Amino acid sequence: MLGGIFEIVSEYIRENFVILLDHIGTFAFALSGIRLAAEKEFDWFGAYVVGLVTAIGGGTTRDLLLDVTPFWMLNSSYLIVTAVALLSFVFLKKLIFKLNKTLFLFDTIGLGLFVVVGIEKTLDANYPFWVAIIMGMITGSVGGLIRDVLINEVPLILRRDIYAVACIIGGLVFALCYWLDMNRALINIISASSVMLIRFVAVKYQIQLPTVKHHDVGS
Repeated sequence: MLGGIFEIVSEYIRENFVILLDHIGTFAFALSGIRLAAEKEFDWFGAYVVGLVTAIGGGTTRDLLLDVTPFWMLNSSYLIVTAVALLSFVFLKKLIFKLNKTLFLFDTIGLGLFVVVGIEKTLDANYPFWVAIIMGMITGSVGGLIRDVLINEVPLILRRDIYAVACIIGGLVFALCYWLDMNRALINIISASSVMLIRFVAVKYQIQLPTVKHHDVGS
């Protein structure tokens, strides 16, 4: 009986921990989108739209592929969190612009957390791990891709930066920890941290993927 109660409590903590990660990731991604929109001198509504699309774009794509109702249509909190991110930017704009690499920081935090959320939701839908890893990558990277397209920038995922690859590695770390039967909350933390660490190291040491180069025939 005690074992059953412990299992129920553990499951409750796990589910709410994922929800917490989801909302923190939403705030971080929304803020990264709003900051970029501010650099392009968007108005408040435009900045909110860019922030919202950044926050929900990847998860919406994931849910459509998994044939489930997009998450934000079932819970208005994601719209509210984005509004909080916009207000936070408005009142702390000078501080946010003053701090170096705040865009990179918020984007990296959102990336790591959303990879975990995508994997968890895919596993909960009873898909195999390889699908979960792909969905983790989609959840983490597609929102940023849509954001960059909206503000007329070359998407990070299409540049040489270690971005989508970091998501995949984070998914593999998740799978390894899961195979080792580690605590699920700990798995989430380790997996998200691995994505962030890879991004930080790649940018710091300018580690990039090789480009596909075109050479003129006969040159």
